[in-house]
Amino acid sequence: MQPSAVPELAHTHTRPIHWVATATALAGVVALSSVLDPDAATAAPTPGPHTKSAPARIAPPDPAAVEFPLDCGRVKAVVEKKASGDLDGDGHPETVAVVHCDAPMGTPPDGVYVLTRIADSAEPRVVATLVDPEDRTNVDGFAVRDGEVTAALLGYSSADVPSCCPDVRESVKWRWEDGAFVRSVPSGARSV
Repeated sequence: MQPSAVPELAHTHTRPIHWVATATALAGVVALSSVLDPDAATAAPTPGPHTKSAPARIAPPDPAAVEFPLDCGRVKAVVEKKASGDLDGDGHPETVAVVHCDAPMGTPPDGVYVLTRIADSAEPRVVATLVDPEDRTNVDGFAVRDGEVTAALLGYSSADVPSCCPDVRESVKWRWEDGAFVRSVPSGARSV
């Protein structure tokens, strides 16, 4: 048997009109797709592991915004030194400020104060006095580290020692314990 001949189909021969029709149809599809802008993709990202965002960092209290319990008479109080850190473990920083009266002469005694913020207020306030200016001491070395306040206090062995020349040096530290700042002497501290 011989294979039968297949009749030629009319659409199997390309003519110029076929190319014109195909190009017109393609141009129409492209033009229509630019007019009918498809919706943006709305697929949600795959949920990853749940992470908590870090709490907003709270700025330490600013000593310039506080009125210190220091009687300076006609002169103003000066913040000589300041340092910040979380002293009570609540996650919010406190500021420790060394303050004295801006005396025109002599060496005015220092006060050391702890400042914090009230929970709902931006206003700082003094919550503790670590060194009272009435103790007639000056602060030499001073730092806030690892929840402790450390300082070198310069004082006087007697009332006869002139204010210009402290003759006693004491290294001290304070740590928050059971709702209060407890003063202690670091190991290896010496008085002069």
